[in-house]
Amino acid sequence: MALVEATRSIGRAGLFSLSVLRASRPTRDFFAELLREIYKIGARSLPIIAVGGAFVGLSVTLLGFRALETYGASNQVSVLVGLGLYRELAPVLTALLFVGRAGSSIAAELGLMRATDQITALGLMAIDPVAKAVAPRFWAAVITVPLLTGFFCSFAISASYFEAVHVLGIDSGMFWQAMKDAVDFRSDFLNAFYKSAVFGGTAALVASYVGFHAEPTIEGTSVATTRAVVNASLLVLMFNFVMSAFLF
Repeated sequence: MALVEATRSIGRAGLFSLSVLRASRPTRDFFAELLREIYKIGARSLPIIAVGGAFVGLSVTLLGFRALETYGASNQVSVLVGLGLYRELAPVLTALLFVGRAGSSIAAELGLMRATDQITALGLMAIDPVAKAVAPRFWAAVITVPLLTGFFCSFAISASYFEAVHVLGIDSGMFWQAMKDAVDFRSDFLNAFYKSAVFGGTAALVASYVGFHAEPTIEGTSVATTRAVVNASLLVLMFNFVMSAFLF
């Protein structure tokens, strides 16, 4: 029975995703709502992205320096930082921070709309609730998560440079040259943003689906928010493995 119910849930989620794509029509109201959501889930996420990126850069630099120093290659720490960030750490950690900050907000907002009958009211007014409440949030996540990944990398590399050059004593020119030689624009830089767009869309769809179909109670909204964060985080990690192993 559990397997049957899981299969049904996957099917319903797939149909919900198709309905989101069908409801994405480029109208004036859609773009107005899209810009509002970009600000809410994108711009307001910048502080946590900046702090998280900086400390990840510091941690990876210190760990890499200690490991490479054993083999006399400590001046190559920027290679480890650059490749680690663009290939794995930046897209995944940005998506996880986004899930905790914005994904939970999306699920809570839609769950509260369900609990207060706002979604039902939209249907009674002949307004598609998916087009009004879900599609702008989905596309806002697809747009903003790659941009947030860029900010994450910027703060992480800046913090790494400060620690490597001004604390650990690595030559500044060596730091940048080694990273420039190791990081490829297409296979590393662009793929990080491709991953981020997939992760952002996945997080938004999961949060929207769980919130949209939450039980119409305060407890149901709370459960939906928790479920959205857990499920979206696990899917991000799973998709990262699949994309890293088979696509990039």
